[in-house]
Amino acid sequence: MNLAQLLARSARQRPELAALAVGRTAVRSYGELAGRTARLGASLRAKFNLAAGERVALAMRNCVEFYEVLFACWHAGLVAVPMNAKLHAREFAYILQNSGARLAFVTPDLEAAVPAGISVASADFEALFDQTPKAPAEVAPDDPAWLFYTSGTTGMPKGATLTHRNLLFMTQAYFADIDKLEPGDSILHAAPLSHGSGLYGLAHFAAGAVNVLPESGHFEPEEIFDLLEAWPNVSFFAAPTMIVRLLASRAARAPTNLKTITYGGAPMYVSDSLRAIELFGPRLYQLYGQGESPMTITGLTQAMHAARYKLESCGVPRLGVEVRILGDDDAQLAPGETGEIVTRSDCVMAGYWNDPQASARALRGGWLRTGDVGSLDEEGFLTLKDRSKDLIISGGANIYPREIEEVLLRHPAVAECSVVGRPHPEWGEEVVAFVVARGRIAPQDLDRLCLENIARFKRPREYLFVEALPKNNYGKVLKTELRRQLSLPSGSHGMAQ
Repeated sequence: MNLAQLLARSARQRPELAALAVGRTAVRSYGELAGRTARLGASLRAKFNLAAGERVALAMRNCVEFYEVLFACWHAGLVAVPMNAKLHAREFAYILQNSGARLAFVTPDLEAAVPAGISVASADFEALFDQTPKAPAEVAPDDPAWLFYTSGTTGMPKGATLTHRNLLFMTQAYFADIDKLEPGDSILHAAPLSHGSGLYGLAHFAAGAVNVLPESGHFEPEEIFDLLEAWPNVSFFAAPTMIVRLLASRAARAPTNLKTITYGGAPMYVSDSLRAIELFGPRLYQLYGQGESPMTITGLTQAMHAARYKLESCGVPRLGVEVRILGDDDAQLAPGETGEIVTRSDCVMAGYWNDPQASARALRGGWLRTGDVGSLDEEGFLTLKDRSKDLIISGGANIYPREIEEVLLRHPAVAECSVVGRPHPEWGEEVVAFVVARGRIAPQDLDRLCLENIARFKRPREYLFVEALPKNNYGKVLKTELRRQLSLPSGSHGMAQ
């Protein structure tokens, strides 16, 4: 089934219901939104000569037009390529080239970063709604719908190919495991639409709920608490760092209209979970997923939060999802033993876009190799022990050290470097770079180098200059030792030169 039918079905049944809102104001009904996406979809095929299966990129901050373009792509049988609005211009360019996107839509703030894009605030964009709408295109369940670009351990982004089947399974799993939604319920998009929050909008469109965008366009705790009181039966997806910021806000109060907070994307400390339960009540659902199996591997339910049961875990496999722990020889391990987490379900991606070798490695034996390390107990609860390779998660965003290291090594005075994450009370982790220098280096020069090549949020917050990096007998840098050094009292490791 074409995912465009999720919107079309709700529009047929309740065209008058609000589908999209900004702040406290509804701006699109289901009838209006379905009509606009159908007309825009017709324009994409007619005016740009796009064939079925071609890619359209979205470089957009949270806005009403994001969902108009997304559903228009599916209506026309095209593949959407949503991109993180925080990326650097070079990163946008790489994704556009790698995906083969024929067309890009941008919000005004990103026009300079994606100069060939069509601004959704322009007259050119509005002129695309003049076509006669057609029925949603026929697509096969395993046709690509969304290319979800997620960095690999090399730092080069890879496009996880999510099919119509994958995202329909994810949507149905929401109803099965998280919430029963009703027409008129609401979801608040406090996190980027290009990632988890946008994906969970699909279940709410399918149910006839209203998708609410903060008027500020970003996450502001006071605004979030205000909107949680303004809309009925409201849910939202949050990174753990966002929950911590809500708990610390002067505006913090128990919202009366809150239905569910789903959270994931980074570890949640048990102490923070307990504080969240005290404020929000038993309305929390923790999920564990990856871009390659979007939002859908395991879950810790609202009832488990209410009982304070196994909060240190990330729950049990979702309905229709298999999870195993494999050893180095790919043999299945017994409960309690630690190994690589693998999963199998209709939510697992078809593969990486135009990368058959990486696809074969990730899907070896028919299971998605998550790269994460963990264990299953006798009851089937999954506990994460470590994260894939040396991934840093800051503010819910994945940051891969190798990408930053390769940029720093472009500086002629950097002999060696290694990047690790340091615990941060608000963001979860912050990026720190250990640098072996051939001569004097000004930290601001390294900052400038990073800002010219990668997104600002990936830039190291501190540079520690050392005589040498700790290594094992095979010459591999011991990042565990670097993290240990970060925990030592100030002044016990090398200082900036």
